[in-house]
Amino acid sequence: MRHWRRLLWAAPAALAPGTAFAHASERGVVLLLPTEYYLWAGAAAVAVSFLALAFLPGRVLRRAMGHVLVRLPVPRGAIVVQALAFLAFLGLIYAGLEGTRDPLTNPLPLTVWTLWWVGLTLATAVLGDLWRLINPWSAPMALLRTAGLRPVLRLPQRLGAWPAILWMGGFAWFELVHIAPDDPARLAHAALTYWAATLACMVLFGEEAWRRQGECFALFFRLVARLAPVRLAEGGWRVSLPGAGAATGARLSVSEGLFILATLAGVTFDGFQETFLWLGWIGINPLEFPGRSAVVGPNTLGLIAVWLALSAAFALAVAAGTRIAPGAGFAESFGRLALSLLPIALGYHLAHYFTQLLTYGQYVPEAATDPLGTGADLLGIGAYFVTTSFLYDRASVEAIWQVQSGAIIGGHVLAVIVAHRAALDLHPSPRGAALAEIPLAALMVGYTVLGLWLLSTPTA
Repeated sequence: MRHWRRLLWAAPAALAPGTAFAHASERGVVLLLPTEYYLWAGAAAVAVSFLALAFLPGRVLRRAMGHVLVRLPVPRGAIVVQALAFLAFLGLIYAGLEGTRDPLTNPLPLTVWTLWWVGLTLATAVLGDLWRLINPWSAPMALLRTAGLRPVLRLPQRLGAWPAILWMGGFAWFELVHIAPDDPARLAHAALTYWAATLACMVLFGEEAWRRQGECFALFFRLVARLAPVRLAEGGWRVSLPGAGAATGARLSVSEGLFILATLAGVTFDGFQETFLWLGWIGINPLEFPGRSAVVGPNTLGLIAVWLALSAAFALAVAAGTRIAPGAGFAESFGRLALSLLPIALGYHLAHYFTQLLTYGQYVPEAATDPLGTGADLLGIGAYFVTTSFLYDRASVEAIWQVQSGAIIGGHVLAVIVAHRAALDLHPSPRGAALAEIPLAALMVGYTVLGLWLLSTPTA
């Protein structure tokens, strides 16, 4: 009888409606890649690619990566698109502040973490620098220039990309370490703070100067666009082979190379912080995880440590290559070869966030038709249902595995191609270029193994 009384008392509480909170920035599901099928095969594919390129005549690779397949005219009406993008940004901020607190029905978290950070990055790798067209600063800055605005200060060139590195580090910390990065209100305040700070710096130092050195997403998407087969260049759009812009473009500064390593460190630590290995290192029982607030300190240090470790490993590989086969100096080699990290960062970006794109992307139409959570149906889509049934079908899951492993392996193979093309310019002979690449190739093979292991190891 006592148990029946408890059930009767608990029934009203169980039936009472309440708000359900979810984490739009976390993995949607756990799909473990079968390690034994992919790990060493992926490493072998990268190693074989390096050996094949070592025997490929340099003129063949130069001609292939430098050839422009198609030239297309530049579309007009960019200012209209920029104005609409600014209005959309304001609308998303309003929805984050005034709409529902559920990140799976509020359009701000879904737009930032799924459509923008995942979707726009992948689109940029295909279609070029779209962020320059749809960022929320171009339209306000155009109005200020019309009113006669001129830069107040000159941004020192010696700073390089360090302002952008600091901002990207802050973004990575907010995404990976902050206790509630997907809370709509907190995300809205963070986005507004960054927008206002960036606008102020553009007013002080000039729009283009701050885009080059300070606006971390302008630099990030501009670098990713160098992988795109479709690129905006002088005279129009150009269609070429993927990675041609990274293989043949101007070298980066050391700080810009460190910026790429910062983005790579962020997505790497995102996968590593949830592994049993990392939780064991910081003294956390994976089966009794105390919550994100309990690991803010260790995860902050871990994020910084991964960036420092990757930077040191890459610098050592470049330095070893210059010792094996003397050619260009360390700084020039670092800047050119850092571009080869872009395909790796992009490949892991796709692999890591692919299931999130498939699952959380389905919530976007529902959030768009009812942005404030009032029961509206602005798009007229009626009853809408999200499905994850494809995650329980063997064929679908195997297809997801193939995409994830293919993204990592393909990214590393393209990285080897870009690195070899750069090495041909850095060293006087093809033999010297191949010898200088050996340390970097070994690093890429090791990172391939790490990336596939992160997709195959259990996570908390």
